[in-house]
Parts: sequence; C-alpha cells; structure tokens
Amino acid sequence: MPLPPAPKSRAARLTSSAASAPAKKTASPKTRSTEDKASAATTAAAQGLAQLRAQAATAPVAAPAAKTTVAAAPAATKRTSAAPKAASKTAATAPAAVPKTAAPVQAAVAAPKRSKRSKRCLFVLDTNVLLHDPTCLFRFQEHDIFLPMVVLEELDSHKRGSTEVARNGRQVSRTLDALVEAQKDTDLAAGLKLDATGNKGVTGQMFFQTVPLHYTLPLSLPQGKADNQILGVVQALREQEKQGREVILVSKDINMRVKARALGLSAEDYHNDKVLDDDDLLYTGALALPADFWRKAKDVQSWQEGNSSFYSLRGPMTAQLLINQFVYFEAPGEPSLYARVVELRGETAVLEVLRDYGSAKHNVWGVNARNREQNFALNLLMDPEVDFVTMTGQAGTGKTLLTLAAGLAQVLDSRRYSEIIMTRATVSVGEDIGFLPGTEEEKMGPWMGALDDNLEFLAKGSGGNGHEWGRSATNDLIRSRIKIKSLNFMRGRTFLNKFVIIDEAQNLTPKQMKTLITRAGPGTKIVCMGNLAQIDTPYLTEGSSGLTYVVDRFKGWQHGGHIQLARGERSRLADFASEVL
Repeated sequence: MPLPPAPKSRAARLTSSAASAPAKKTASPKTRSTEDKASAATTAAAQGLAQLRAQAATAPVAAPAAKTTVAAAPAATKRTSAAPKAASKTAATAPAAVPKTAAPVQAAVAAPKRSKRSKRCLFVLDTNVLLHDPTCLFRFQEHDIFLPMVVLEELDSHKRGSTEVARNGRQVSRTLDALVEAQKDTDLAAGLKLDATGNKGVTGQMFFQTVPLHYTLPLSLPQGKADNQILGVVQALREQEKQGREVILVSKDINMRVKARALGLSAEDYHNDKVLDDDDLLYTGALALPADFWRKAKDVQSWQEGNSSFYSLRGPMTAQLLINQFVYFEAPGEPSLYARVVELRGETAVLEVLRDYGSAKHNVWGVNARNREQNFALNLLMDPEVDFVTMTGQAGTGKTLLTLAAGLAQVLDSRRYSEIIMTRATVSVGEDIGFLPGTEEEKMGPWMGALDDNLEFLAKGSGGNGHEWGRSATNDLIRSRIKIKSLNFMRGRTFLNKFVIIDEAQNLTPKQMKTLITRAGPGTKIVCMGNLAQIDTPYLTEGSSGLTYVVDRFKGWQHGGHIQLARGERSRLADFASEVL
C-alpha cells in the first residue's frame, strides 16, 4: 500500500501556521518590508525543516540532519532583530512551532510497525465466500462487513437447485433475513449488529450497499462484469472511508485478488476454512522416541493384562504425547519398542505394546504389515475401541487394501460388524464422461475400480491359495457383505453396526465430512483415507480439505486415531514415480 503524503501535509501546516501568525501592532511600510523578509526566511526554514522530516520518516538515518536544521532556524530569526516588535514577534513564532512538531516526527520514526489487524477493518465479501461458507458472516470477530448490491444479486441467482452451492446460497439468504428481522427499526445504512441473532463472539457490524457508489476503473475492465463492479465498490469505499478502517476485499477467486492488487486495493483469501497453512505441520500420528528416552524416563512400571503389555512412565516427552498416538524406539544394539499411548494422567503416560501384524500368525485376511506404519494402521483398524480412523499417504502405501482386509476380517470372521459400506467423492480426474445408466450401485461401479482391484487380491489370498473354496464363491460371499453408496443420498441416514469406508476423502469439504461422520450409529466404525497430494476438487487445497480438517479435530480423542503411511508397497515403479513425479 502506498504511504499517505504526510510530509506535504506537515509542510502545509507549518507554512499556514507561520504565514497566518497575526501581528498585534500595525507596522510602517519599512517595517512591513522587513517583516516580509523575516516571514519569508521563517517560511523557508519551516519548509526546509518539513522536507528533512519527511526524509527522516522514510529513512531513519537522516534524523540527525533535522536536529541541525532546528538549531539553524533561530539564527535566521536573529538576523531580523532590527525589525520592530511586531516583526520580531512574528518571527519568534516560528521557533516556537518547531518543538511542537519535532517530537511527533521523532516518535513516528522510532515507533514500531503496527500489526496488520491492530485496527478495525472493513471487509468487502465476494459472492464465492458466502457460497463457500454460509457462516462466514460470523467469522470476522470485531471487524465490519460490507455486502455490495451485485453480491446480493449473484447470491439470488445461485440459490436454485439441489447442489451444495445452492443450499449454501439459501442458508446465507436465511441468515441475512434473520439479521434484518431482528433489527427492524435499524437503518440499513447505519449497519446491522452481527450479534443480534445470538452470535455473541461477534462484535462487528454488517453494511449493505444502499446508495450508488462512484468509482473510476481502467477502461480495459468491462464495467458490466460483476467482479469489476465489486472492485469498484472497494475502491469507492476506500476513498470515502472516514473512520480510519482498512478496506479489504475477501475473495476465493485468485484472479479477482490479483486484479485488486493491480489496482492498488487490499485483497485476501478467506482463511477461516484453512486448518493449516502448511500441510507439513499436519499431525502424523506417530512419534519417534529419542535415543536417551529410557535413561530420562522416571518411575517406569510394566505389567500385563490378558494378551497386552503396558508401560507406565514419566519423563520430558510425555508433555507432547496425545491419546492413541503411536511411539516407537529404534536404536542399534537395543530392543525396539512399538507402542500406543492409551492413557495420560498429568505427567504420567501409559503405553500399550502393539500387536505385531507383520508376523504370519497375526495376518489379517491373508494380509501382513510390510512396514512400521502399516502395522500401526492395522492396530487401529482392528481395535474395537477405536471408532474413527483416518489414514493419509501417497499412492501405493496400502490404505485401501489394509482397510478392506480389516473390514472383511471383522465382518466375515469375527462378526463384529454386519456389513461394509463404501463410498467416495465422485470427482473426475479428467473430463466427465456424462451420466451413467443403472441403479445407484451400478452408477458407482466405475468409481470403485480400487475396490475391485483390492478384492481380487484379497480373494486369492495374497496372490496364492490362502482360501480353499472356489474363487467364484469367495467373490459372491464378499460382494454380499459390501454395499456401495453415493454421497448424494447420505443425509438423514443412520448406520448401525457398520464398517464404513470413505475413500478419496481428500476431495471432500469439511461440511461434507461432517455430514458423513454424523451418520454413525451405535457399533459403527468409520475409516477415512486419502492422499492430500491428489486433490481433484477445484476449490480445495491441502489446508482446507475435509480430510485435513478431521485429522486436526480428532487428534487426541480416546476413540479416534490417525496414521500417515510413509512408504509405498504397491511396486517399485509406483514407489519411484510417487517420489520423482
């Protein structure tokens, strides 16, 4: 943002104050000529001082020059001491005016830069922000909101239909109507309080565009386009702002923000839906213990309950542990430890030693863990006390295979769940092939190629003859316990005693993820898996994906767990391609 022309305004104030100093006595013509010379000298000195202070405001190293000029100003006054008293009084006012402005200038130079949100802001919302998050009106805390008339017009055109965008548009319209109804006697031009409908954490106001705003945009921007009209509103609001607020455009459209910045306007993305700014900070679910862990651990106790072994200990590492987080200790020449945090009591942590699913006697439906992270994942998938599991990882790490194996083992063998329900977001990688014929399950068939591939592998028993019955009978048995459902028909359903698999969850929004997870009834387990590097939805990023959202919100919950699979096991070709492409 360009700095305001403060030096010119200071010079104008100094010049006007020096020139407008009234003379208390009427001077003779000679006195007036002498007075004019003194006044001119004083004005010149004041203007020079103002210019030097302007340089000091932009370059702090020039500050000592201002002090020299301040000392030189009275010298110019002493040269006119032969003038009458009126002239001397007039000249004497110049040095008196210098100290009044000198202190603020030095303070402005030394003052630290204010933070971006240190003052109240006026946010102009684009239509796509309202359609993306219908509750965004209450996400700006103490700041004010402005809705241009063209935004309301676009909102009205998007409210028809049964899509997610149309539902969000209708919800925003209902919210605006509720705010207006709650403040019937309030003038819309004066602003509506955003906390009028019960949102007490919001102290700002919302303003509608009630009068035409005059603005001037470059001729290269078509005046009839809605985006350009919103840019014009931002420009007009910035020019007529009288309360010292910073006018900022909030838009999900990248090109809109670029055009705003090209015009010298402040523009930002909508950040409230972003869980993390950097996906590298996402919770991984596992933590490596340092080499001196056992030496620093205090009050170490161990015991066994049934087939499980437990450790209780205190130490500096316990402060950063979470419930159901995996910890592992690997050091040359020392026994390894692979455990999960099952209890935290102050500074004391209780660790449960994991079952080794890498051994042949602990295989799950003919599948064994091939690395450390896969063993962590199977411990979560096979634990009946863990109701919600999330898994992330690159292509080929075994997310779908491990989940299907665990689901089939608990549906067909242990009968813990009645059936497997599998769904995914129907987002195309390339061009859409159009409408598909058939029933709901037949329409979802092309999207479930990963399911068919993994079922073919599981039916053969890890590529060999793990199952003795015929292949056809096995496929029929498996298919009878797996139901494929579409996301479009999930609202209002309740799943009882089901093993629900949500594949490609990185393409879901946080709201869609909430809709799916809240379908779980008693005895149901939900598994969400996806690759954050393969997001195909146009308006989602790694930071705003629904998968990132649930991983961050569910970490530390005693009935939920997460693990990030690190190494690809599909093939050496797929593993190498994931790294270099």
